[in-house]
Amino acid sequence: MTRSAFSKWIPLAAGNRPTVERKLPRRNPKSPGDHGYALVSLLVVISLLALFAMAAASNVRQQAQREREKEAIFRGEQVADAIRAYYRYRGNQGVNSLPTNMEQLLEGIPRGTKKLQILRVAAAKDPLSKSGEWKLIGPTSQDFAALVRNLTVYSGGAPPTPRNDFRTLQSLIPQMTNVLDTGSTNTAPGGDDDSASASGPFLGVASRSQRNSVLTYYGIDRHDQWIFTPLFR
Repeated sequence: MTRSAFSKWIPLAAGNRPTVERKLPRRNPKSPGDHGYALVSLLVVISLLALFAMAAASNVRQQAQREREKEAIFRGEQVADAIRAYYRYRGNQGVNSLPTNMEQLLEGIPRGTKKLQILRVAAAKDPLSKSGEWKLIGPTSQDFAALVRNLTVYSGGAPPTPRNDFRTLQSLIPQMTNVLDTGSTNTAPGGDDDSASASGPFLGVASRSQRNSVLTYYGIDRHDQWIFTPLFR
């Protein structure tokens, strides 16, 4: 046996043995369960953000309505002041001294060789209704009966008394008896009131918006029941 052949049968020394590198399988750091928890967490965050967005949008709409209502009260009371100025100019002679249309208030009243403006053009528009048209309220309207009731409840049972200039109109205003504070139980129907305005003299104006309000005006929480009149102011 030759040396070369013999050498094939000699086992290799321990230090000369070839090393075999075994690669262990890599473990995914994120198991399927981790992915599930991450998805659930993401859905929770999205849901919370959606709720916050809805709440924020609701607050924005409510604040916008509040500002429109403040503007409606501001303009409505200007119309009431213009009716008072017109009534005094016409001599405080009862129904015959009341205006019959909004244009008479916009034209103003004579003051020397000029006319005194008693109503701004912007105030002649209702900011709460789509039409922008105030509803003119006549002194004998049942709307005034509802106003008397609301003011009586608001004052704790004392019915409102017309101001000195309008005492002559007191007998025309529908009166309410046995007024009880039963609370607000009626929900406003929504939309706008398209009924006709008073065809003759008017003593106040009201919004055509038939919606519940954010603000209250003398305890009244419906736009169409806010009657702006100089009668009790």
